Amino acid sequence: MGSSWKRTLGNVRSFIGNSMGGLRGGSNLASWVVAGTLAYLLWIKPSQDLKREQQERAALAASDPNRYIEKRKPIPDPQDNGLIYGKRNLDDKKKKKKEEEE
Repeated sequence: MGSSWKRTLGNVRSFIGNSMGGLRGGSNLASWVVAGTLAYLLWIKPSQDLKREQQERAALAASDPNRYIEKRKPIPDPQDNGLIYGKRNLDDKKKKKKEEEE
């Protein structure tokens, strides 16, 4: 009976070691450090930065609504820029030019 619990303990240690990639000692620890660092830099830190930036924007907008400036560019109106072509637009442009000349 004495060796059965030792065998069970050995099997558990072996299972845990294999489930963690089969590496032992310093190389196992180093691989987990690298994986944890990459996970932090690729997933955790960007989400924290985004939350912090959103909170700062919200605080700035709440403190002085006239001072808050949105960083995104507005979507241009294609009709003001003349990007929609057609006979109707050409006629409208001609009318506007005539009105401006007069």
